[in-house]
Amino acid sequence: MFIALSTFTIANDMAPAVKEAFMNRPGLVNNAPGFVRLQVISPTDNPQEIWLITQWVDEESYKTWHHSHLYHESHEGIPKGLKLVPRSAKVRFFEHICE
Repeated sequence: MFIALSTFTIANDMAPAVKEAFMNRPGLVNNAPGFVRLQVISPTDNPQEIWLITQWVDEESYKTWHHSHLYHESHEGIPKGLKLVPRSAKVRFFEHICE
């Protein structure tokens, strides 16, 4: 299993709107080949920070999704006016070892 962890920190007071947008997302990734699961979490000690954990059957499935038009369309629901802390957006990749 391949895991991508995307994190970012919201600079303005739009965390509630961003979280709502994730809860109401169109789910375009759900039917992507190789997609397993998406979790959206936020640390309780920093609610302006958002973590997206996606699980894939393999790295190639993730890369195919990431370069697809649906990936770009999935970001159209980002609330207008959102500002991120500069250089806070990061993506890290993980190998799943065990449950």
